[in-house]
Amino acid sequence: MKSVWKGRLAYEIYRAVTRAAGPALYYLVEWRRRRRWWRKQGSTERVPPFAAPGVRPPGTPLVWVHAVSLGEALAALPLLRHHYSTSVPTTSSFVILMTTTTFSAFEVVKDLLPDGVIFQMAPIDTPAEVQRFIGYWNPCAILLIESELWPNLILYAAQKGIRLGLLNARMSSKSFKRWSTPPALPLISLMLSKFSLIAPLSNTEALRFQLLGASPTIIHFAGDLKYAVGDYEIKEKERKMILDDLKEQIADRPTWLAASIHSGEEQVMLRAHNELTKMFPELLLILVTRHPRDGHCIALELKGQKVNVAIRSKKEVISRSTRIYVVDTLGELRVLYRVSGVAVIGGSFLPGLCGHNISEAAAASCAILTGSYVGHFHQMITEMRQINPFSVKQVREERELVEALKMLLGDEKIRETHRKAARESFEIMSKGVVRSVWDLVSIFVL
Repeated sequence: MKSVWKGRLAYEIYRAVTRAAGPALYYLVEWRRRRRWWRKQGSTERVPPFAAPGVRPPGTPLVWVHAVSLGEALAALPLLRHHYSTSVPTTSSFVILMTTTTFSAFEVVKDLLPDGVIFQMAPIDTPAEVQRFIGYWNPCAILLIESELWPNLILYAAQKGIRLGLLNARMSSKSFKRWSTPPALPLISLMLSKFSLIAPLSNTEALRFQLLGASPTIIHFAGDLKYAVGDYEIKEKERKMILDDLKEQIADRPTWLAASIHSGEEQVMLRAHNELTKMFPELLLILVTRHPRDGHCIALELKGQKVNVAIRSKKEVISRSTRIYVVDTLGELRVLYRVSGVAVIGGSFLPGLCGHNISEAAAASCAILTGSYVGHFHQMITEMRQINPFSVKQVREERELVEALKMLLGDEKIRETHRKAARESFEIMSKGVVRSVWDLVSIFVL
């Protein structure tokens, strides 16, 4: 009883602070949105709304699915597709409202959603914004992806009798330590008590949620939705316009792809490429930065050094003399994996980074390399390697990366062994994940 009282007190403090800061937070988010749009368009023209208000059929129940950024939003897509597929008999029972927080996620995901999904930007977690949003849409259930634990949203939804589910539930060691502190523990315990379902990624995360106050009766395992991210089709138009065009430009040149490269990691990739070109003079590097602005800056710097670079956003063509193709656009990585048979997954080569999802590369039958700093993706890598040790190779240092790339680029038989292993591991791990998660949602939340 005492812990509940402490939780309510912590929430009232949080609620008061966010209410007072609400107007400033709203204008800050709006200003960042406008700045991002203007930078993308190159002008100060009128900023369109992120989405139309959206209308649902009168009397039709609505389920709200929320994912903060691109990785989480892509993980939610298979669930949405499963619900709206013709094989699911309950397709007409409710509509889905999908929200994201980041601009990059919105730009990519809006073109991938199945027909019928309403897509909006998520409200800020202030009392006024949450009440306005929930009051307008009146969802019967809310499904949060991974680690979206917002006090105003969760507690107001519970107050309104809305059932809550946390899917692909993640609690990193850093977050666990932060939530375990005396001021935060009562609040997280109060929030977790409002959920009807928590589907964690691992036993470790399940234990952390229980230690923070979640009831063991609401914790159920179904697998990682990110295994299913690579398991949906590329649109024919996209495939024709991008994949075939790039393959024609590259022709028979040896190629490797550095994907989701964070600021600072490009130096590792460029040094590796310079070393590799001594053995493979015609080698092409496709460099895909995590943030498009970084890619543009890298390309300009390389051009200043007289390096032959082609820039994706400027529609520059890859010639025989192009050494590096910088992709500074969003939403094309899934196609680019199919251009190159070798993929190095970034976000993993510098301390402080936490890796990226490798299932897309595995689904595309890439030979996969990654660095040491992979965060919670360590479990995915471990499970894939248990299925087949050749499915993913982790390298600890730059020299090891170069040697691994030399082996893959120089020996077609070895390269094909790794590509086949990655694809087979992906197929085994992704099988049935979406169905298992959806079954849990149907039983405990809907």
